[in-house]
Amino acid sequence: MPLEILGKMYEKANKEYYAIGQFNFSNLEFLQSALDAAEEMKSPVIVALSTGAIKYGGIKNLVALTSTMADQISAPVALHLDHGATLDDVKMCVDAGFTSVMIDGSHHSLEENIKLTRQAVDYAHANGGITVEAELGRLGGIEDDVNVDERDARLTDPEEAVRFLEESGCDALAVAVGTSHGAYKFKGENAIDFDRIKIIKEKLGIPLVLHGASSVDPESVAQINEYGGKIEGAKGLDAESYKKAIERGINKVNIDTDLRLRWTATMRKLMVEKPGEFDPRKYLGPARDAVKELIKQKMKLLGSAGMA
Repeated sequence: MPLEILGKMYEKANKEYYAIGQFNFSNLEFLQSALDAAEEMKSPVIVALSTGAIKYGGIKNLVALTSTMADQISAPVALHLDHGATLDDVKMCVDAGFTSVMIDGSHHSLEENIKLTRQAVDYAHANGGITVEAELGRLGGIEDDVNVDERDARLTDPEEAVRFLEESGCDALAVAVGTSHGAYKFKGENAIDFDRIKIIKEKLGIPLVLHGASSVDPESVAQINEYGGKIEGAKGLDAESYKKAIERGINKVNIDTDLRLRWTATMRKLMVEKPGEFDPRKYLGPARDAVKELIKQKMKLLGSAGMA
């Protein structure tokens, strides 16, 4: 089916309290993994491109590929810009056919973030009613040794979120509640502020997004290290954290690191075990399948399986 406006997907997820997975890609195999998983699990899916991925693959190529492949399945697919930094990024993707964009002004002052987000919203809504995600707060893991004042300064303030929504008009909000990007999210136990999610949800009522939400699968990390890699001390979210966050109002969960780790683990193992193999398909195919199975597991966990 044609690419779907993400806001339409959110309507059911927001009402029924489940989350839709966002899976980043930059090549054919990762996109195949996500769309095949969505079709098999009867799940809506969000496939996302960063500006780096767009530069790598070319925006026309990637949009055409996504649109063509989405047309061949019945599960709804949204194409999303991940962490657009400028209004030009947003305009480029809206004009190219994306059905959702993120404008990330979280590193600006509150006033500048509101101004930038408002500009993105005005453009996206006027050009196809495209969904706009914004971010408020400083994403970063919260450790036990961080004092209360510093901790609160990093996280999304509920009252600021109310003002931000009223003045920016964003459709979805990525909240900083203790997660962080990459494979090294926590030194000790997970320290996500679940109560903060619940409070913000009650005040705003719009879809909330959890960034930095990979679980950093220990088996993938162990396999990478076993076959010549070096990833030490990596730690991510556990299944219970996903469930608690979704119960309190998270409707979109961004997953990227997990996919890269599973891909890398599979590729490293194959290259060591089959040193004479030089057909790329013999490496890429199994890696693609491994990522697809991981995405299917995530869809079950997020509650989106069967919701297409």
